[in-house]
Amino acid sequence: MAKRVLTTESGAPVADNQNSATAGVGGPILLQDQHLLEKLARFNRERIPERVVHARGSGAYGYFEVTDDVTGFTRADFLSEVGKRTETFLRFSTVADSLGGADAVRDPRGFAVKFYTNEGNYDLVGNNTPVFFIKDPIKFPDFIHSQKRDPFTGRQEPDNVWDFWAHAPEATHQVTWLMGDRGIPASYRHMNGYGSHTYHWTNAEGEAFFVKYHFKTNQGVRSLSAEQAAELVGKDANSHQTDLLQAIERGVNPSWTLYVQVMPAAEAADYRFNPFDLTKVWPHADYPLRRVGRLVLDRNPDNVFAEVEQAAFSPNNFVPGIGPSPDKMLQGRLFAYADAHRYRLGVNHTQLPVNAPKATQADNYGRDGLHATRYGSRHDKNYEPNSYAGPAQTDAALGAPLAIHGWTGTYETAAHVKDDDFFQAGELYRLMSEDEKGRLVANIAGGLSQVTRDDVIEKNLAHFHAADADYGKRVEEAVRALRED
Repeated sequence: MAKRVLTTESGAPVADNQNSATAGVGGPILLQDQHLLEKLARFNRERIPERVVHARGSGAYGYFEVTDDVTGFTRADFLSEVGKRTETFLRFSTVADSLGGADAVRDPRGFAVKFYTNEGNYDLVGNNTPVFFIKDPIKFPDFIHSQKRDPFTGRQEPDNVWDFWAHAPEATHQVTWLMGDRGIPASYRHMNGYGSHTYHWTNAEGEAFFVKYHFKTNQGVRSLSAEQAAELVGKDANSHQTDLLQAIERGVNPSWTLYVQVMPAAEAADYRFNPFDLTKVWPHADYPLRRVGRLVLDRNPDNVFAEVEQAAFSPNNFVPGIGPSPDKMLQGRLFAYADAHRYRLGVNHTQLPVNAPKATQADNYGRDGLHATRYGSRHDKNYEPNSYAGPAQTDAALGAPLAIHGWTGTYETAAHVKDDDFFQAGELYRLMSEDEKGRLVANIAGGLSQVTRDDVIEKNLAHFHAADADYGKRVEEAVRALRED
């Protein structure tokens, strides 16, 4: 039987379905990568009208207050002085399930923050884990397909979930997070949030830094065991929504302290592993946490559909002093998120009240389209440049330029001394107590033992062995015991 060839929608053969085309080994992704753009654009249009991922969510308004001076690292105005407050909207979500799913499930949680700054909206789109399952966006549609309901059985299938992870060794770190004690938060209030990606800050002097965001919950981290979660789902499938709503209504306003890790841009090239790899964390010993401010939620939305379901977060919404890094997953999301919103909510979704700037106003030459509500005066022109005092460019760059070099092509990873997919998963495992290790192993074995193909089981076991010998041995023994029962 002839081997089937993977093709684009136009029938052209695909040479590399694992790596996006970049400008050099460590450079940003190229717009000319038609296969990547086609995959992401098509993926964004597969479900209507709910979000393809992060469909089930809760949200609240609040504010961010600067508590520490970070002007040495960024010229972003909303971070310019201690005591400055900026209105915010925060949306929490599960990832894999549909809008009708339950809250208390084992799944990463979305943690998306919209800052309504006086320089425009700044969107920080993250999760409650500092890492992710993959490091190249070309694999994202396939990953989500493997975690969603199977097209034949209509349910999430262990065969699909673990088969993808068997072919994605870089997922081992995030799988260890997900299957550990923090895999099911007790509530949205009792979990941390992370920007996850690496971002690019520039100060007033033009100096560049790479940063990672950490929102540490001030309520303390609390999680549920699988048994506790199952009981809670049976009582209230909307448990996390209920908890957030009632806490704020009682005046018990949840809060998080924002810290950042800061790496001088010049250190990135020679760091021991790729600092833009979303499957890895930066050790705090190398780049300690620096406190920035406090995020507080103090007001519930009046209408969940209008304000939570229609909320649109795009990681390409930056402000002067903050920009993207060469993080491949971030680069892909710069396109994918905004494109998903244009499809799901329409090209004028930015004019909806929850998405519109609050501390300033949008002023550009975008016109017409579905649900247009911004018209301007009768004499406004819809082209630029013009002779009629229309809005004009500032000629001021948002941040410092990044040097790009190398040949175009698809590359697996940048060249760094220590870039394997397993060492940080092993380090995380070794940080756990014996009880935590036991629960982690039981959670992994419970799912992996249901897989019907032995080769898929063996590939996954090899990943855990590579992370830590004891880790692999215990998972293997637990899986064998469950399959013999």
